Amino acid sequence: METKIETGPVGPEIQIKTASMKKKRYKSILTYAAFVGPALLFFLVIQIVPFLMGLYYSFTSWNGVSSAVQWVGIENYIKIFTNDPAFYESFKFTTLFMLAAVVISNLIGFSFALMLNAALKTRNILRTVFFIPNVIGGLLLGFIWQFIFVKGFAAIGNMTGIGFFEMPWLGDENTAFWGIVIVFAWQISGYMMVIYVAALQGVDNSLLEAAKIDGASAWAILTKIIIPLILPAFTICFFLTISMAFKIFDLNISLTGGGPFNSTQSVAINIYQEAFQNNRYGLGTAKSILFFVVVAVFTTVQVMLTKKKEVEA
Repeated sequence: METKIETGPVGPEIQIKTASMKKKRYKSILTYAAFVGPALLFFLVIQIVPFLMGLYYSFTSWNGVSSAVQWVGIENYIKIFTNDPAFYESFKFTTLFMLAAVVISNLIGFSFALMLNAALKTRNILRTVFFIPNVIGGLLLGFIWQFIFVKGFAAIGNMTGIGFFEMPWLGDENTAFWGIVIVFAWQISGYMMVIYVAALQGVDNSLLEAAKIDGASAWAILTKIIIPLILPAFTICFFLTISMAFKIFDLNISLTGGGPFNSTQSVAINIYQEAFQNNRYGLGTAKSILFFVVVAVFTTVQVMLTKKKEVEA
């Protein structure tokens, strides 16, 4: 006996459902493209394309002006590693500055966050006051603090005789270094504070109350409960401060211009002078590629280490 399978209207129904699913899928793709497409296009045009062009020019001797572009291979990179002491000095300064700035900025920002997370009546006003320096542009901020260091501190030192205000803050190698660190920390600590405050507000108060009832000290509560619970905030803040400190340019150039005697010249200023003042655009882009690799390595290692600490905590 033969068995007959009746399809009936099932075939058309499946076709209608398939067409409806395809329509929904196309609609979702178009919606995704409408929202993500412009951002992706701008990212490609503003970030990826210039990076690839810079990578190409780093293998040339282009002066940044003429239409003639001569391919020199890895000659620029060889010159950087063998005959460019100024770049090494600027990299040394930038690395030391990064270490000092990251520690001080995060320490101040976290301290402000702990203070303003308490039940203070003026905490909202203080949060605004501490965050305002981050809104001021680096060039303007640098010129303001240049006036403070040169004129303001000198006037206070003459009136009070306090040695701290009488030091040549921007005229000496050591004091100029710490002057830039102070201004950077003053600018960025409020931003770090906001991130830490947001993390602290997510900590369950019942854990803190239970620890206090058990007799835990304030230091034990801070180091054993609060810090482990907000380690993701430290990961973000360390990443931001490391990248910002490495890329310092406008604050540096407006405060000291890299002086005295190039002792406070950051890598960004060195690259800028090489490309746009010395008209060695190929060499400048080669330095920028190396700088990009170093910053990427530093930030990647930092994120990996702090993420590991988050898992352990």
